[in-house]
Amino acid sequence: MLFEELNIITPILRALSDQGYKTPTPIQEQSIGVILEGKDLLGTAQTGTGKTAAFAIPILQKLQDAKPAPRDHRLRALVLSPTRELAIQIKDSFVSYGRHLNLRCTVVYGGVSQVPQTNALRSGVDILVATPGRLLDLMNQKIVSLEDVKYFVLDEADHMLDMGFIHDVNKIIMKLPQDRQTMMFSATMPKEIAQLSASILNNPERVAISPETSTVENTTQLVYFVEKHNKKNLLLHLLKTDNIDTALVFSRTKHGADKIVDDLVKAGINAEAIHGNKSQAARQLALRNFKAKKIKILVATDIAARGIDVVDLSHVINYDLPNIPETYVHRIGRTGRAGQNGIAISFCDDEEIEYLRDIQKLISIKIPVVADQPYAADFNITLPAKKPGYNRFRGAAKSGFSPKAGATAGRTSFGKGAPTAKSGKPPYRGEKSKSYGNFSKKKPFADKKF
Repeated sequence: MLFEELNIITPILRALSDQGYKTPTPIQEQSIGVILEGKDLLGTAQTGTGKTAAFAIPILQKLQDAKPAPRDHRLRALVLSPTRELAIQIKDSFVSYGRHLNLRCTVVYGGVSQVPQTNALRSGVDILVATPGRLLDLMNQKIVSLEDVKYFVLDEADHMLDMGFIHDVNKIIMKLPQDRQTMMFSATMPKEIAQLSASILNNPERVAISPETSTVENTTQLVYFVEKHNKKNLLLHLLKTDNIDTALVFSRTKHGADKIVDDLVKAGINAEAIHGNKSQAARQLALRNFKAKKIKILVATDIAARGIDVVDLSHVINYDLPNIPETYVHRIGRTGRAGQNGIAISFCDDEEIEYLRDIQKLISIKIPVVADQPYAADFNITLPAKKPGYNRFRGAAKSGFSPKAGATAGRTSFGKGAPTAKSGKPPYRGEKSKSYGNFSKKKPFADKKF
């Protein structure tokens, strides 16, 4: 299928052609038509599958085609993002796809002066991309009003939960008009996020892109067993002997990221770190330098890495294995994008054996071990036996949803087929709900309209 077959208007098709885009990704192909039809949408897809364009393109088209057209630029579309880097990336995507349209988009986030952001807002915007904290600040200052919002996107909802933003998200949702179209995207579907989706979405369509159609199939995965004190030496060895032009290196901690950079710089390798203790200006400068290939290595923590989108990134290196298996998938999704090939290298010390075992259980793949290397440690790990019919990365039928939700890959109607334990039906928007997960003891959606 081509973008021309999705009933996209000519100005947006021109913008896509300008960037060399002709064929939609699976989530774009399945989502764009649903959103253009005016339906709420619940989407699940791994990192790097093109989900930003999946909601940006139809939102731009619906704003452009609005009848009657508003006389001024007023806030009609809101996108919430968990991190500054991802928010900036989403805003840039809206600007790129809408370059031939008379629409304005801006982004607001914390950690920097709000003056340039408020100036842009006061001059009028149609689309606002925001992180929850800064948006709430501007709402409390009466600088931002959500009364005209027609389209609301909650992106990376599971990461919002991980970062503790879910209460801020609830406060923002309470200020949105009830008459709106809502789109929610989440790579995973924990119980709290499933309950949130049932509360804010109105009879949504669900688009679930199974992992075998994501970037992982294009990525060569390798693991190096190494003692913890030799990880630095192994990294330097690989960077000096392997054909690695640029690499994104993941550290579990902010202090660890800085230490890796110090070691690399002392060895004469250009590297910078990006994490939560860095100022926004420093983070953006490091990311720009990396994209421009002024530095060879960017070292990042998981939270800071959300939103990093680097063209032709050939290598991802897990200096520290993540203790959450799904995080591994997010990390290696930074390479092997858009049909290109990538290489994901993981260092594993004796304290990380359990992490590796959990990762291999999740992806149902025994990652090949590279034994021919100067710092090899003698570890052994066995892949747990596969469960019949369960292979998430090779022909899997499951998509990341809980089996209790009745999830299947592809586009299905979410409807009212996911009943709650007590009532027998889901608490969709406007209905009362006595249970809302573990992160709120109150009834945030009872007797309240959205």
